[in-house]
Amino acid sequence: MNRYIKDNKIVIHPIINLIKTGQKIKNLRVEKGISVRELANLMEFESVQAVYNWQNGISLPSIINLKILSELFSKSMDEILVFE
Repeated sequence: MNRYIKDNKIVIHPIINLIKTGQKIKNLRVEKGISVRELANLMEFESVQAVYNWQNGISLPSIINLKILSELFSKSMDEILVFE
């Protein structure tokens, strides 16, 4: 968590751990029995690169894609993202 004081109040911003979130996406995909290619196709991506970028902690899914993943995996968005 990122914490600082503003106007005499403590402000806390959660930090998303990209590596752990990517690992969670990969684990959920594997548990569901879906290949990277199949997930990319379900997400209507032309290539698998975005899925690999998520899994490797290079990037995060957009809010829309995160919502699709949450429905696909029957998990809330907060259950997919890993906060520190």
